[in-house]
Amino acid sequence: MTTRSDAHRPVHLPSALVLVQGLVAILVGVSIFVILLGGLAISFNIYYAGRIYPGVSVAGVNLSGLEAEEAGALLAQRLVYPQQGRIVLQEGEQVWIARPVELGLYLDPQTSALTAYHAGRQGGLIRRAQEQFRAWYAGIDLPPYLVYDERVAQSYLNDIASQVERPTIEASISVTGTQVTVTPGQVGRFIDHLATLAPLEEHLRSLTDGLFPVVVMEAAPAILDASEQAKIAQRILSAPLNVRFPNAGQAETAAWTFDQESLAQMLTIERLESAEGARYQVGLDAEPLGSFLSGIAGDLARQPANARFIFNDETRQLEVIQPAAIGRALNEDATIQAVNEALVQGKHDVELVFDYTDPPVGDSATAEQLGITELVSVHTSYFYGSSSERIQNIETAAGRFHGVLVPPGATFSMGEVLGDISLDNGYAEALIIYGNRTIKGVGGGVCQVSTTLFRTAFLGGYPIVERHSHAYRVSYYEQTASGGVDPNLTGLDATVFVPVVDLKFINDTPNWLLMETYPNAGARTLTWKFYSTSDGRSVEWETTGLQNIVEPPEPLYQENPELAKGEIRQVDWEAQGADVTVYRKVYRDGQVYLEDHFSTHYMPWQAIYEVGPGTKLPKDRDRDD
Repeated sequence: MTTRSDAHRPVHLPSALVLVQGLVAILVGVSIFVILLGGLAISFNIYYAGRIYPGVSVAGVNLSGLEAEEAGALLAQRLVYPQQGRIVLQEGEQVWIARPVELGLYLDPQTSALTAYHAGRQGGLIRRAQEQFRAWYAGIDLPPYLVYDERVAQSYLNDIASQVERPTIEASISVTGTQVTVTPGQVGRFIDHLATLAPLEEHLRSLTDGLFPVVVMEAAPAILDASEQAKIAQRILSAPLNVRFPNAGQAETAAWTFDQESLAQMLTIERLESAEGARYQVGLDAEPLGSFLSGIAGDLARQPANARFIFNDETRQLEVIQPAAIGRALNEDATIQAVNEALVQGKHDVELVFDYTDPPVGDSATAEQLGITELVSVHTSYFYGSSSERIQNIETAAGRFHGVLVPPGATFSMGEVLGDISLDNGYAEALIIYGNRTIKGVGGGVCQVSTTLFRTAFLGGYPIVERHSHAYRVSYYEQTASGGVDPNLTGLDATVFVPVVDLKFINDTPNWLLMETYPNAGARTLTWKFYSTSDGRSVEWETTGLQNIVEPPEPLYQENPELAKGEIRQVDWEAQGADVTVYRKVYRDGQVYLEDHFSTHYMPWQAIYEVGPGTKLPKDRDRDD
């Protein structure tokens, strides 16, 4: 009889048992396999202990089963590329064949062998087993351990450089005597070590031969060719240089000549830099040429001079008596430039360059334009008893002022117009006051001219800026038309001694002032005229007369061996000392326009006589009488 509990019993119990039994059998088999495999691995490693695993090679050299030392020896024997390889370096048609070792490549066989020995011996057990299996099954070819010393390669390139490289040389010009020599420039050539060696190291490690270009860079000089500048230099020295006055007249110096030797000493070859590059500039040195020009500039300069006129009292027009002179000044910089430009073109005849200045008044000026319409002041002085030399000096000095124009508002300087008083300028030796003596000197009598000018300006009502009196009273300046002496003229004298003592007055009118001078040697007169347009001024003046009179000292007698016995010659004349003041009032439109005075102190003056040796003096004669 079957119960319900029986109905639920497992019906597959025998199958499960079989399954368990199978699993146990598999596990037992795997264990046996692992044990066998482990034993095999242990046996494999025991066998290759201290030796390179099978399938391991370096650069194709099989090292299986070899100890590291043996492997190193084999590699040293078999890997001979550093000693026997061929690296060809080429530059143009030149070729250099180098062994890799000459370029710094070395094989380290022992390190390479150790690297092979460590293959399959690094990492965990599984990694080691995998690497050992890969070596046995597929093989492992390791690269050799190579050492590359770039310094050796650089040294090898330096040897090549001694054959390939050349320095950059700039063209040059030299002058020996008057001959010019040019040295051409040279393009430099330099090995680019970095560009040449960059691909070499990688190729050497491939243990193969190869061809490599030597990279050469060229460096051109800033100036490669100076032949044209050398031609210019030779052209400059090919002939003497003539520097001449432009449109030279008969009175001008025609030219100054520099011979070729002088030009060679002045020649400069200057190196210039610009945005376009460097170049040589050939020319003459500005310093010595400038020194020469400075030396002649003063003689060639000319101040602009107004035309000189006289006023025709009948036509009331101006008449030219001396044409205007255009002023000129040597332009040294422009002349130097002109000389250099001409020489570059092969020209050796060069004109000086001047700056020109027109005078304020030209020949075509009219009386109306200048405001000259009438006589505004005139004075005549007298010089009876003057020597021919003194008269010559009066005429010469007065002529310097005839026809001279004074601009409106200008201060007129007698010294500037008078210029140098010398024998070369037409003056003679006559008596002059010098220090405390009346002596013979060049220009005696010029003070007759300055005194006349002073009185003309004084009587015309013009402001006097500078006036100097004589040291003592001079009779010439107190003479009247009759030959007598007018004491009222004392204190109205004026002296000049260029350039120390001057006479100056101001043309304080809006019109030009024209001066005319008329010396009359026969009549012993000098007349000075001012022409302009009157502004209605008039002059009143008065003098204090002589005051504080001091009698002159006793005459002085001096022996002169050039005189004969008994001969007496007076060389200085006595004069009383005194003080005098002249007062002036200038009226315009009924009002006092200007008021001034001129005070003068005259020293007492001693008469001086020269006598021959043994001459009895007049004072001794009186005593004998």
